Amino acid sequence: MNRPTFQAPIATEQAAPAPIPASSVISARGLVKVFGSGDQAVTAVNGVDLDIMPGEFLAVTGRSGSGKTTLLNLLAGLDQPDDGGVVFEGRNLGEFSEAQLVELRRTRIAFVFQSFGLIPLLSAFENVELPLHIGGAGWRERRQRAAEALELVGLGSRTGHRPYELSGGEQQRVAIARALVAGPSVLFADEPTGELDSVTGITIATILRDIARERGVTVITATHDLALAGMCTRRLEMADGEFVNGSAG
Repeated sequence: MNRPTFQAPIATEQAAPAPIPASSVISARGLVKVFGSGDQAVTAVNGVDLDIMPGEFLAVTGRSGSGKTTLLNLLAGLDQPDDGGVVFEGRNLGEFSEAQLVELRRTRIAFVFQSFGLIPLLSAFENVELPLHIGGAGWRERRQRAAEALELVGLGSRTGHRPYELSGGEQQRVAIARALVAGPSVLFADEPTGELDSVTGITIATILRDIARERGVTVITATHDLALAGMCTRRLEMADGEFVNGSAG
């Protein structure tokens, strides 16, 4: 079945948007996001087209304020575009209800951020199993899947430790395990190595690369880290809300 395509506004000199590849997991056409109004308006994302394939490890780079995080938020349905749209696994996110978006983010999309976002009073295991608990999974399933996720990131021996007992790199690995435990098809990582030293950052980058390569999860990262970007299968550079380097298709 062919994926839907966006209809361009009627204009005598405007070309129709490119068709969306049937194999893409995420496609964007004409994405625009503006913050503020009038003289204070800032266009954070300006007419972006993008196709992302399953299992791809994609880096979006650029200076602070270039639009990287805003783009990720639009692709994940965390924010709504002022123009254009996003198709996720064949469905237009603009047609989703808020409840459907919540369910999408609970089951198909996961997130890792610069600040690890772990709950201090919970152990590594309890932090990882929390999304499954919220989703209503039984105790046996939670135990098995959380243990597998922690083994995947090399923390099988640290399951009982609380965040303050873990290094920054270990906390980020717990955050990655928590993101993966529900079996998402896409992982968004916003500056995942931003608070880590270079050696630990390479460890995290390697884990993300292996998740895409070996498990088929699409990983999309916004980063300043050139070592992380260098491990990706594709790199796109943004400036002033637009791609200025790399192939978006």
